[in-house]
Amino acid sequence: MVAIQPTKYIWANGKLVDWKDANVHVMTHGLHYGTGVFEGIRCYETALGPAIFRMKEHLNRLEASARILQMKIPFTVEKMSEGIRELIINNEMKSAYIRPIAFFGVSGVGVNPTGYPVEIYIAAFNFGAYLGEDGLKKGIRVAISSWRRISPASLATMGKICGHYVNSALAITEAKAGGYDEAILLNDQDFVAEGSGENIFIVKNDTLITPPLSAGILPGITRDTVMHLAREESYKVVEANISRSELYVADEVFMVGTAAEITPIREIDQRAIGKGMPGPVTRRLQDIFMRIVKGEDEQYHGWLDFVEEK
Repeated sequence: MVAIQPTKYIWANGKLVDWKDANVHVMTHGLHYGTGVFEGIRCYETALGPAIFRMKEHLNRLEASARILQMKIPFTVEKMSEGIRELIINNEMKSAYIRPIAFFGVSGVGVNPTGYPVEIYIAAFNFGAYLGEDGLKKGIRVAISSWRRISPASLATMGKICGHYVNSALAITEAKAGGYDEAILLNDQDFVAEGSGENIFIVKNDTLITPPLSAGILPGITRDTVMHLAREESYKVVEANISRSELYVADEVFMVGTAAEITPIREIDQRAIGKGMPGPVTRRLQDIFMRIVKGEDEQYHGWLDFVEEK
């Protein structure tokens, strides 16, 4: 569990409210049926002030997830972007984890949310390494979950939809109970899908392989970032199905996500990956990524939205 320290304000349906006043009714449809969509976005401290990494792409994905639920978010991407900047400034934050969430509110009782009002809240709070600073440096221990990744035939896996994460909660709870840091879920075809909240890459002979969208994964923005950076570094990048045994014999394996950033995996199912420590490709990409998000590479300033205009 990552504890949350309250900040001053939350952006609630277009205006700032006190943290303690950002409440929803117990009969909220999204609470009962998981009919909400959300994002995780990071704001990093840079020499030019707080900078939000790939904010537009995250908010575009929020809208895309909402379309899957036939939900109309009552604010444009531009207005939500302004709200995030306002939140960071008024909370006097240098860095933050940002959580926009939109959901069907209160209207009646029943599974069908058609005609229900849509509410949106955006929170920002301090948040360190999701899988631990030690995990970033030395790698984490992971188990293959007994739970399968939800199938695209049953749920819309392309969306970051609240109800989907019951699947993730079951997997991570099982992994933690077994003494592991994270879980990897296979899909219903027995191929690697993703972690409880991360995409996955393996490295074999300097080639990066990551599951395709057809494996039932969420199209991760950090995943997209890593694929771009790896190609810029002249690594071959392939989207292909990965079997469980391919994980065990990979040279390197790592997880990526907004919360996890780029986290090496040193062990899967009590089997050391490579030399049992973060490998050179993972380290290289991790270093490049952290320089970019901290504003240290001007070539990638286009991926950063600086909170205060310079």
